[in-house]
Amino acid sequence: MIYRGNCHCGAIQFEVEAPNEVEVENCNCSICNMTGFLHLIVPKRNFKLIRGEDNITTYTFNTGVAKHTFCKTCGIKPFYIPRSNPDGVDVNLRCLTPQPHAVKIVNFDGQNWEQHAHTIAHKSL
Repeated sequence: MIYRGNCHCGAIQFEVEAPNEVEVENCNCSICNMTGFLHLIVPKRNFKLIRGEDNITTYTFNTGVAKHTFCKTCGIKPFYIPRSNPDGVDVNLRCLTPQPHAVKIVNFDGQNWEQHAHTIAHKSL
């Protein structure tokens, strides 16, 4: 199924291909815990930026591998390149329309990322 996604103000718009039933991670790391991001990790080939490349700003920290992308206008992070899957795109489920038919939310211990990253590495294949 093709889902449409966007930031709050609509300056950034994208499409993502994913199943009707998805499993997403609820991460407890410092940034995800504060933002409430629900992680739908997909291969890059399943993601298409429609509009807003010039309205994206990027934030990195720690290892610098993750590229946290935010809308310059409204501040929402609708997707980013995750450290766990740098060959994929991590989409915020909360930014998609329509929402998938069924969503399974699993907790991910991002506070102890090094011990758990391997459990989600397959999601961008």
